[in-house]
Amino acid sequence: MRLEILPVLGIGHVTEGDDLAAMIATAAPWLRNGDVLVVTSKIVSKAEGRLVDVPADGPERLTARDEVLAAETARVVASRGPTRIVQTHHGFVMASAGIDASNVDKTQLVLLPVDPDASARALREALRERYDLDVAVIVTDTMGRPWRNGLTDVALGVAGMPAIRDHRGEVDPYGNELQLTQMAVVDELAGAGELIKGKCDQVPVAVVRGYLSATRPDDAGGARALIRDAAQDLFSLGTAEARTAGLADAATLADALGPTPADLTAVRRAIDAIAEVVAPGTVFTLVDEAEVRAGLVAEMPGWPEGATLVLGSAPTPVEPLGLVRFGADLHRLRAALAAEGVGSTLLPPPPGSPASAALAL
Repeated sequence: MRLEILPVLGIGHVTEGDDLAAMIATAAPWLRNGDVLVVTSKIVSKAEGRLVDVPADGPERLTARDEVLAAETARVVASRGPTRIVQTHHGFVMASAGIDASNVDKTQLVLLPVDPDASARALREALRERYDLDVAVIVTDTMGRPWRNGLTDVALGVAGMPAIRDHRGEVDPYGNELQLTQMAVVDELAGAGELIKGKCDQVPVAVVRGYLSATRPDDAGGARALIRDAAQDLFSLGTAEARTAGLADAATLADALGPTPADLTAVRRAIDAIAEVVAPGTVFTLVDEAEVRAGLVAEMPGWPEGATLVLGSAPTPVEPLGLVRFGADLHRLRAALAAEGVGSTLLPPPPGSPASAALAL
C-alpha cells in the first residue's frame, strides 16, 4: 500500500450556511473516487451554526463558558482544578466537551456538530450527487489520550468506510489466530490528515489517497462504533469521582438473601465471622420474620418477595470516613457470605433507614 496525504488549500473562512461540498470541490478539483476526505469538525460546526456568543473576557466569559459546558455534558468523568473531562451527549469522553475557542472570534465558542456521523454522510452525499465524486468522509477533532502526553486528531464522524478494521479470526505469520485485534483505522487516518493540516496553517481539510480501493455504504455504523460500552469501560471515572460513587454506593447497599433455614444459619455464621473487624457503629440486622419482610417488600416494589434482608446501619451522624468504613464492612460481609455459599444481591435500603438517610447528604 502506498499512501499520499494531500492538503486542500484555499478553503478560506467558513460561516453559517456555507456550502462545504462546493468549497471543497472548488479548492480540490483533483479529487478522485476512493479518496478519504479528512475534515476538521470546526468548519463543519461553523457551517452548521454551532457557535455560541460569549463575553470576550473577564469573569463573565468564564461563567458563560461553564454554562455552555454544562449544557454539552452528559456526565463528568474527572475534574482537577479548572479542567473538566466529560462525556458529551454523543458519547465522546474529552476535555471541555470539545468546546473550542481557537480559530474563531473572541466573542464566540465553537461546539461540536450535533451528529458528526450525519454531517459526514451529508457531505459525502453532496459530493456524490453534485460532483460525481465517490469519496469517504471523516469528521475529526483533537483529543488528549489517557496516560500519554500530547494531542492527536481522532474521528468523530465517518461515512463511506467502516470505522474499525476487524482482524479477529485472522491468522498471523506465526500461525496464531488473532482474538482481540480491532484497528481504529479512521482514527489513524484522522491523525495522518492532521500532519498536514496543523492548528495555525488554515488547512482544515486533507485528503488521504491510496487507502481505499472503493468506498463502502454509509450504513456501516459510523464513528459511534468507536465508543466503548460503559459496561466494558474499566476506567469510566476519575479517581475522585470513583471514590464519590463508592461512598454513595456504601450508603445504599443491602443484601437480599434466600429465607431458608440453612441460609439463615449461614448468614449468622458470616456475621459472626466478621464481628471483630467491623467498624464501631456498623450494625448488621438479620430480618427473618415473615411479616416484617412482607411489609418491606410492599413498601419497596421490586424487592424479592420473602427475601431475608441484612442491612448495614451507617454510623450517626453519617460522615464521609464513616461511609468508607461502612462500605468496607459491607464488602467484608459479602465475602463472608460467599464463603458460606450464600449468594447476595445489592438493593436499595428501606425508606427511613440510616443508609437511606445518607442519600440526602
